[in-house]
Amino acid sequence: MNATHTGPAPLAGVRVLDLSKILAGPYATMSLADLGADVTKVEHPEGGDPTRSWGPPFVGADATYYLAINRGKKSVTVDLKSDEGQDLIHRILGETDVVVENFKPGSGLQRIFDYRTLSERYPHLVVLHISAFGEEGPLRDEPGYDMIAQAAGGLMSLTGEPGGAPMKAGFAMGDLGAALFGLIGVLAALVERSRTGRGQYVTTSLFECQLALHVNWATNYFATGERPGALGSGHPNLAPYQAFPASDGYFVVAVGNDTQWASLCSAIGRDDLTADPRFERNRDRVANRGDLERELSAAFAPGTVEHWCDTLAAHAVPVSPIRHLDEIYADPHTAALGMIGTVEHPTIGSLRQIAFPVSFSGERPHLTSAPPVLGADTDAIVGAHRPHSMAGG
Repeated sequence: MNATHTGPAPLAGVRVLDLSKILAGPYATMSLADLGADVTKVEHPEGGDPTRSWGPPFVGADATYYLAINRGKKSVTVDLKSDEGQDLIHRILGETDVVVENFKPGSGLQRIFDYRTLSERYPHLVVLHISAFGEEGPLRDEPGYDMIAQAAGGLMSLTGEPGGAPMKAGFAMGDLGAALFGLIGVLAALVERSRTGRGQYVTTSLFECQLALHVNWATNYFATGERPGALGSGHPNLAPYQAFPASDGYFVVAVGNDTQWASLCSAIGRDDLTADPRFERNRDRVANRGDLERELSAAFAPGTVEHWCDTLAAHAVPVSPIRHLDEIYADPHTAALGMIGTVEHPTIGSLRQIAFPVSFSGERPHLTSAPPVLGADTDAIVGAHRPHSMAGG
């Protein structure tokens, strides 16, 4: 069972049925659980969510991938294609506020749990459907994984070194983008329901969310008609705004205006660069980014990462070393923010988890229960939703 929230729980009392699997849907429902909602995850009796086996690494019986995105939930094993399973789900739906699903377009499960039919029986229900390519268009029935979305949605064409092989982002930005936009849609639908009393069919897709995240890349293209390409760590609209090599590694400089540019030139003893017509204004530096990179790389090469980070920071130039995850998790700033917490798993003990990244009145939502063992809550949930004719006997 879910632990009781002792911190901020703005969604307390909201009941969520998670019929999704893999990453986008489960990440959205975990976020709802972090915010205080009561989330029940439905899994197939044979193996459960496929991410339980997406390893190594494993901790106990489950892959760490599954453990990363399913805390705060109950787990009930149900065969959704069986009559008994569907009867149970319908009994649960009468007490549910939000359903999250990512059924394959045109599949039997999508037809069985069609929103139009559900809304007639449960008009209060908010349903979030996450797909690969959206509800319309020639690709609407195609399945998809995160890498497919990154490729089809343009992210891989913008990631990597100029002229190099296309690369995916280190994070699963296709799935996670859909999870976050889907979460926004659910919360907006709940606000609307508080006014109208009626639920809503909320849809988003990995592809649509990739387009939404193009932001300045899109407006750049609309303005120029020029196909953009990968810039490595560079920025299409700012320079210098990228990684540079030092004698012992790389660090990043993020110059956002001409005042910071002058400060950088002073810090490296190259005030002459501010008067160079190639670099005087940001638009000049963007137009001559190749020359700029060569000048700065030569200036930075003799010093260490620590030296340049200290020197540039002292001149109010935004700068950072490129840190690895072990360094970040050990950082006192991470600790001060409370971004790493612990949940107690019933079979494997303490699990460290990344916390929800939003605070309320200065307090972060507390981590509650660990990711559930497959089917851990089946008996309790089935018992609580017996047909009335069977109750008590």
